[in-house]
Amino acid sequence: MAGKIYKRQKTGVGRFVQLPEWVQASEAWATLPPGPRALYIELKRRFNGTNNGAIYLSHRDAAAALNVHRNTVGPWFNALEERGFIFMTQGPHLGPSGIGRASVWGLAEEATPDGRPARKTFMKFKTPAQKPCMTVTKNRTHVGKYGG
Repeated sequence: MAGKIYKRQKTGVGRFVQLPEWVQASEAWATLPPGPRALYIELKRRFNGTNNGAIYLSHRDAAAALNVHRNTVGPWFNALEERGFIFMTQGPHLGPSGIGRASVWGLAEEATPDGRPARKTFMKFKTPAQKPCMTVTKNRTHVGKYGG
């Protein structure tokens, strides 16, 4: 007798990316441009629940996934790293056979597989103070309409 049909195919919802409300409410997320947000969602897509700190994503793969040029995603990785959303666990390098290896990333909002809690460094991010548009000088004399 063949196996039951319900045992052959697992029913349920497909994979999805969860973006918690507390991450979206952070100042770091509010000031993040749309490009780095899309890149972060792509990194979260590659996270399977147990591979934090071992998420492989090269600039070329990220560019292909986001439909942009490969030179565009470099500053996006930097923006995510500066704000504390991601951290690099291993830099890009050539492997023993001369084939390039992609960077290995970790998500700061997730715990690592070795039991360390989530870093959540993006929660400490503060927007840098903006330079004033005008400088006001003291002891400024007002010259009237007729020079007096």
